[in-house]
Amino acid sequence: MGNEGGGRLTTHVLDTALGRPAAGLTITLFRIEGESRTHVKKVCTNADGRVDGPLLAGNDFRAGVYELVFSAGAYLKAQGCTLAEPPFLDEIPIRFGMAEHGHYHVPLLLSPYGYSTYRGS
Repeated sequence: MGNEGGGRLTTHVLDTALGRPAAGLTITLFRIEGESRTHVKKVCTNADGRVDGPLLAGNDFRAGVYELVFSAGAYLKAQGCTLAEPPFLDEIPIRFGMAEHGHYHVPLLLSPYGYSTYRGS
């Protein structure tokens, strides 16, 4: 199997409570090395609940441990959800490893009181 195109990291967010893509949700990407957490990129989802391009691709893609932090509380408040103070879900960190070059897709399925993720395609 070749390494054409190198690796890439993508994500998208679906609001399962409203049954639609989560537009306007801020996502921050960090690289984890030991105890160090380095900011890589901050993006915002578009009308399709996706970001406008890969979070990592080409020369920026490196195998390793990463963390996506989804700003769920701010998004849910912007949708008019009444949330407790502090909200049950606010910042949702998802830490994952990328072992080889390939397509890693890390989606988030979100509601005010729960979420799930998986390695998508």
